[in-house]
Amino acid sequence: MSFAPAALDWTRIAGELDARGWALTGPILSPEACADLAALYGRTDLFRSRVVMARHGYGRGEYQYFAYPLPAPIQALRQSLYPPLAETANRWAQRLGQDRRFPATLEEMLARCHLGGQTRPTPLMLTYGPGDYNCLHQDLYGEHVFPLQVAVLLDAPGRDFEGGEFVLVEQRPRQQSAPQVVPLGQGEAVIFAVRERPADGTRGVHRRMLRHGVSEIRSGRRRTLGVIFHDAT
Repeated sequence: MSFAPAALDWTRIAGELDARGWALTGPILSPEACADLAALYGRTDLFRSRVVMARHGYGRGEYQYFAYPLPAPIQALRQSLYPPLAETANRWAQRLGQDRRFPATLEEMLARCHLGGQTRPTPLMLTYGPGDYNCLHQDLYGEHVFPLQVAVLLDAPGRDFEGGEFVLVEQRPRQQSAPQVVPLGQGEAVIFAVRERPADGTRGVHRRMLRHGVSEIRSGRRRTLGVIFHDAT
């Protein structure tokens, strides 16, 4: 897998995150790299737990959380994406009037999580078939929450599956919630707010809460790599 985070337009990404709470990276993985990652799903030795979503009311489909040590490509993605996103995270914290600040490196962020009892890795792989979907939710996992996360689509819309759009819903103060459909392509990542983002209003800066999910897959198979930067209790 070849990925160079420095090649991404981080100025554009930061601006879009500020404006709407999500941003697309453009393709960061080749189709071959996507296939290699998707093939890991059958390696039960790489995962710490498996969740069948219908059993918990989460939707339909399933996902598995990776165990430590993470596979090298996933560790590289998590480690290299964190520093530029920490800049946005700290800017958001400042705008929201929060005292907390996020460290410059993933290692420091995970050390903070582990001191707080959040020691289980959260990167995961999700797989959906016909009729599957993911209800709107937030990936929090504990007190220590890094406010941005990443989802990478491993299959090609229109070829490998139909339907299965990535959906974000933003709750706006004194207004109805606003849904957004994110046009992901194979090998492309969406960076989005885990829980909330700052937004300008008539009375100054306020919080807008976000939840994300996946619409029903009409046919085929859809697989996604999720990269979350805080660990779980």
